[in-house]
Amino acid sequence: MRPSTFSTITGDRMLDQEKQALLSSLRNGRDALGLALADVDDDLASRKPPSGGWSILDCMEHMAHSEQYLLTRLHAAKLSLQPFEKSRRAAKIAALAADRTRPIEAPPAAHPHGLYPTLREALAVFDATRAEVERYVQQSNGDLNCWITDHPLIPGPVTCYETLIMIAAHPARHAKQILEIRSALVEADRHL
Repeated sequence: MRPSTFSTITGDRMLDQEKQALLSSLRNGRDALGLALADVDDDLASRKPPSGGWSILDCMEHMAHSEQYLLTRLHAAKLSLQPFEKSRRAAKIAALAADRTRPIEAPPAAHPHGLYPTLREALAVFDATRAEVERYVQQSNGDLNCWITDHPLIPGPVTCYETLIMIAAHPARHAKQILEIRSALVEADRHL
């Protein structure tokens, strides 16, 4: 059963304002990513920063894989008769997800493995999955706090609403990382 099915049973509906806010957040995250990737070619995308860590292409592979995985968690959600709402937690998730000053280690399964040879391919996979996530939100009418799933970094149940907050914020977080990588590579090239 999906949230849209649940709404026809209980009459509970996601407020249009909530839906539009989620869709706006999803688009804002993608826009931030697009700005960070402007003028990045495959050569630049594949270079690792001098201090180590992921390349821009690695970041994109991670985001594409994470987006796909979290979409499966949305589809696997189970209905709870009571909303599982921790409003403070949802706000905290939104703030922490975008904050690059606090490191968040990706689960090993979400680490890049060189799956995409070009930035264009990784971005196409990400964009196709992001379109599916947006359709999920558009088609959902039930209370997303009544749909419970899981997340590899959060112990216990997580609502679909919280999951969507994480999905929306994830690209903006990595857009900042991509800008950091670009800056480090430019600085390294100056010293050649």
